[in-house]
Amino acid sequence: MDRPRIVFMGTPEFAVGSLAALFAMEDSVQVVAVVTQPDKPRGRGQALGIPPVKALALERGVPVLQPQKLRTPPFADALRALAPDVCVVTAYGKILPPDVLAVPRLGCVNVHASLLPRFRGAAPIQWAIAHGDEETGVCLMLMDEGLDTGPVLACRRQPIAADETSAGLHQKLAALGGALLREELPRYLRGELEAVAQPAEGAVYAPMIQKDDGRLDFTRSARELERRVRAFTPWPGAFTHLEGARLKVHRAQVGGGRGAPGTQLAAGPAGLELACAEGSLLLQELQPEGKRAMSAADFLSGRKLTPGSRPFAAPAAPAVKEGA
Repeated sequence: MDRPRIVFMGTPEFAVGSLAALFAMEDSVQVVAVVTQPDKPRGRGQALGIPPVKALALERGVPVLQPQKLRTPPFADALRALAPDVCVVTAYGKILPPDVLAVPRLGCVNVHASLLPRFRGAAPIQWAIAHGDEETGVCLMLMDEGLDTGPVLACRRQPIAADETSAGLHQKLAALGGALLREELPRYLRGELEAVAQPAEGAVYAPMIQKDDGRLDFTRSARELERRVRAFTPWPGAFTHLEGARLKVHRAQVGGGRGAPGTQLAAGPAGLELACAEGSLLLQELQPEGKRAMSAADFLSGRKLTPGSRPFAAPAAPAVKEGA
C-alpha cells in the first residue's frame, strides 16, 4: 500500500517540531512538499532570512513552495498537482481559502497550541499566560473556513508553571504538538478518529501580539502585570518608561507593598518596587534603552531614585498645533 502523501504548511520555529515528527514517520507517510511563507529581511543588515521550517525541509531535500498569496488560482493548482492525501498545518501564518482547503482528499488538519475553543487565533501561548490559565495544550483539528473553528480530533494537555515564560512554553508545546502528530495522525489516516465539534461556549480569541501589549500599566493589578512580563518575553518585551526613556523589564515578581499606582515604594538589591492598583511589582531584571539587560542592583548603581516619587510614566504625547 502506498504511503499517504502529505504537504506540510508551517513557518516559524514552533512548526519545526511538527515537521520533524512527520519526517520521523517516513515509514508510514511521505512528505512530498513543504509550504512556508516567503523569506524576509532580518536584523540590522536586512539580509534575507529563511523560515525555520524551510531550513529543515531543505536539509531533508524536500521541495519548498513560498507563495506570496494563497487566494489566487495558481497556488491551488500547484497544490492539486502534488496530489496530497492530507495537508498538515502548524503555525503557517495565513488563513487557507476554500479552494486550498478542498484540495487534499482527507482535508487539512491543524496543530493548534491551545485547548480549543479557548484561545483561537494567532497568539494562544502568550494569551494563556497573560490570562493566568493554569494549563493549556495542543489540539489536532480539521480545518474549515473559520478561524480555528473546525472540529477537534485529539488534544494533549500541558500545565503552565507559575514562572513560565512564553519562550519556555513555546518549546514545550512544539514538542507536544510533534508527539500528538506521531500518535494521532496515523489513526486519522486509517479513519479511526472521530471529529468532535467545538462547544459553542468557552471560545476566547487570542489576537496577534502588538508592540504596545508589553506596556506595563500600573493601574492594573501586580499579579496581572507579572503575568504580562512572562507572557511577552521575549517579544515584544514588557516595558515602562523612566523619566521619558523606555525601560524593558525582563523579570519581575509580585510584592506586598501598597500605594498610589506607579509610586516607587523601594529600591535596593532585591529590585525596584512599584505600587499597582492591587499589590506591588518588584522589577528584578531591567534593560535601559541602548544597553544590555542587567540586574536591578546593577541598574541602581550610581542612580538615585526617591521613594514616594513616580518617575515611571510614559512620555507625554506631543501637543497638536491648531490647524494641523
